[in-house]
Amino acid sequence: MLKENTIQVFEHAFLPIKRKFEQRHFVALSKLNALHNYKYFDLRHNGIKLKQFVGVIQVAGLTIEILPKIDNHNGDEALWQKALIEMLRVTKKLKVQKVDQANVNRQNIHLLDLYFEWFLNEVQLLIHHGLIKQYYKETNNVKALKGKLEFAGHISKNLVHKERFYTTHQVYEKDHLVHQILFKALDIVEKCTKGNYLYSKCKTVQLDFPEVKNMSVTEATFSKIPKTRKTAPYETALTISKFIILNFAPNISSGSENMLALLFDMNSLWEQYILARLRQSTREITVYGQQSNQFWNGISIRPDIVLDNGFDKFIIDTKWKNISYNNPSTHDLRQMYVYNDYWFSTKAMLLYPSNETEAPEFKHFEKNSSRQNQHQCALGKISIFDKDGTTLNKNIGDCIIDWFIKS
Repeated sequence: MLKENTIQVFEHAFLPIKRKFEQRHFVALSKLNALHNYKYFDLRHNGIKLKQFVGVIQVAGLTIEILPKIDNHNGDEALWQKALIEMLRVTKKLKVQKVDQANVNRQNIHLLDLYFEWFLNEVQLLIHHGLIKQYYKETNNVKALKGKLEFAGHISKNLVHKERFYTTHQVYEKDHLVHQILFKALDIVEKCTKGNYLYSKCKTVQLDFPEVKNMSVTEATFSKIPKTRKTAPYETALTISKFIILNFAPNISSGSENMLALLFDMNSLWEQYILARLRQSTREITVYGQQSNQFWNGISIRPDIVLDNGFDKFIIDTKWKNISYNNPSTHDLRQMYVYNDYWFSTKAMLLYPSNETEAPEFKHFEKNSSRQNQHQCALGKISIFDKDGTTLNKNIGDCIIDWFIKS
């Protein structure tokens, strides 16, 4: 049973303006979409048409959870919510020990809660081990002369207060950039968890956190974080902070409501998930992701995944879409032909998700030159679920590799 203020919907679905999803939510989402170059969904006069992005949006007290789905035959929201969380865990975009345990005693939990809980746990761990102090320069009035005296500022500010000195000096304390970023993320989590089981936990963490300046944080702010041995334990907390802060849109609905949108491109997530499962394989094979070659005039080409067993190379191009026919597009086949040629690969495969796993049938490209006589291509369909249909198949990587080696 979903909470009254929660909507679950599948990718590529239409979300109409009615009941829970009101006109004010539609206006807020349209502005969010405009901020991101209209990539998340298409606007209709009476609602929004979702694209391939999955995740969660929280706006004006409403939580919209967008779930992946291969086709229209399986509309089990709980199953696909669990699948999405597990895919994010495997690709290291989310840290949970077990999806099943994460839902124990909290049947209405959603993806945003998991990210907030992960962040709060990381900050609590940092507090437990002791928050670091750092040196930084500060310019203000002090009662004792230290650092560099700023003459112009000193004269203008201390004509009356002769006992003060306006100086630039070094300070060694906990009020520095790293903690200011964490403080900003904690403030957002507090705003977004009111009425939630995590609100009291967030307030406890805030009480244990030192008082720091409330600064404006942008994407450029994160590039200024010093990479040192002392800041290394903060890496995970700062990564989640960046995700939370940069996806938070205050007052986007032209009112007092805030919005937080954590959305993932399902095409990219599918590619990264398959890559992660291949790297978990027990087979002796080297797995490459994002490997590129120069193609023409500064333009490079990059297959999603390259497998190398020391004798042959195999190419995988992942496609997160339902393919209801047996022939891929001509464009995709041309792409695979080029990948075969440039990587000296013997086999290439277009890999699609499906309800049922179907072993690919590799076929030669016709009328090849003598050098390319062995180059083959296939269409692969694989189920992400195990035989029980409810848990993700951990051995999906072994299965894919065996297709190449044994065919």
